[in-house]
Amino acid sequence: MKGYRLSILRHGLTEANENGIYIGKTDYPLSEEGREALEDKYDHYEYPKVQRVYSSPLERAVQSAEILFPEREIVIVDDLREMDFGVFEGVSVDQLVELDSYKKWLKGGLDNPPPNGESLRSMMTRCYSALNLMILDMMKNGFTHTGVVTHSGILMNMMSCFGLPKMKPMEFACDPGEGYEILVSAMLWQNGNTFEILGKIPGNQ
Repeated sequence: MKGYRLSILRHGLTEANENGIYIGKTDYPLSEEGREALEDKYDHYEYPKVQRVYSSPLERAVQSAEILFPEREIVIVDDLREMDFGVFEGVSVDQLVELDSYKKWLKGGLDNPPPNGESLRSMMTRCYSALNLMILDMMKNGFTHTGVVTHSGILMNMMSCFGLPKMKPMEFACDPGEGYEILVSAMLWQNGNTFEILGKIPGNQ
């Protein structure tokens, strides 16, 4: 049975990431340290040789895709953007930790969004739409291996919700420039909206 591989990676660091500030829809570029760290990883690790790259529209993801998959076409997939954190956008964890609204949000739940933000249920619907779009595009164009550059929250929840074996989102936490390779079969995706998780990437050279 024909399979389709997607190498899904977390983007590099921004200044907001380095300072513990929530950024979801906010469009931050990579920091200098974040860019240098990705370039160093690209030089020292073996990244997959892919035929096309799908990226979140946010600048930090597009810049990461350009570094990790040079000379590859980058296709923007809007639904790969990070969660909208609402009123928590641009605010540090230290500033939020005593707020009742923040404590309530940290309790979790599919329908417990940040104030004026996006629910986990809504984000997971977007993840499904993004995956379905990418898989159909691969089938249409005859691609068997593509790259994906997105955000930590999207990556962890995508793996947890649709991946096999089943694990909790935080068990898929990974460093910037790292992620997972998955294998999608038409039958597995069409019948159960699931894919096989092959393992972490990148590998050693």
